[in-house]
Amino acid sequence: MSAPTVLSIAGSDPSGGAGIQADLKTFSALGAYGCAAMTALTAQSTQGVTGIHPVPPEFVREQVLTLVDDVALDAVKIGMLGAVGVAEVVAELVREVLDCPVVLDPVMVSTAGSRLLAEDAVEAVCHLAPLVDLVTPNGPEAAVMLGGQEARNAQEQREQAQELHRRLGTRVLLKGGHLPGPRAVDVLVDHDGTATLTASRVETTNTHGTGCTLSSAIAALLPRCDGWRPAVQEAKDYLTRGLEHSDQLEVGHGAGPVHHFHAWW
Repeated sequence: MSAPTVLSIAGSDPSGGAGIQADLKTFSALGAYGCAAMTALTAQSTQGVTGIHPVPPEFVREQVLTLVDDVALDAVKIGMLGAVGVAEVVAELVREVLDCPVVLDPVMVSTAGSRLLAEDAVEAVCHLAPLVDLVTPNGPEAAVMLGGQEARNAQEQREQAQELHRRLGTRVLLKGGHLPGPRAVDVLVDHDGTATLTASRVETTNTHGTGCTLSSAIAALLPRCDGWRPAVQEAKDYLTRGLEHSDQLEVGHGAGPVHHFHAWW
């Protein structure tokens, strides 16, 4: 098939390691043509976020409507939404306009600890989640969505993933990068049951944009994979290799980016 066309609806990261910049790099590295609709500008580096400038919700809508009027999309990845109005507009677009698989990374806090979602927007993102085809929270995000404590071990992680799936009625990939242990364990729950995906934990501080990269890799790979589970596994493998080669890059003084183009450079 020709290269799939994938849209990222997300915020900008000037350092290039996360957000729309990471999404477009991931799409390209995995053979997909990337499009992008901006939800927010950030003043950001590998050391944190110093400012957020939201895009007006109606202009987010206009970006997407103008694009889909011309371009056929094979998949969509949604990342940082930032504000409640943007989350509500994106929910309307998913429900009424975007007729393709949608992956939601419910971005709430950056790797460096900076808050990327307004307090009053959490509920709006939770209302968006049941409309998409896959939600990819990390441990802290799952805790917020469930209104409880972050999972402390693999059993609690599995239970929280299953509870999120039950509440949302859609596929859930609960990432386990925040849990200790020699293996990085993610839990995927869908209507076929619960699957555990494991990889060797990579000892590196270069973890900026890992969530953005994984969710965009799933969206890029899905059109060419035989179902969601193979796409998720292949995306996890891609991220692991990007982490393994991240020390080849020397970007910033904080949490550096993964190496999106490790197979090409």
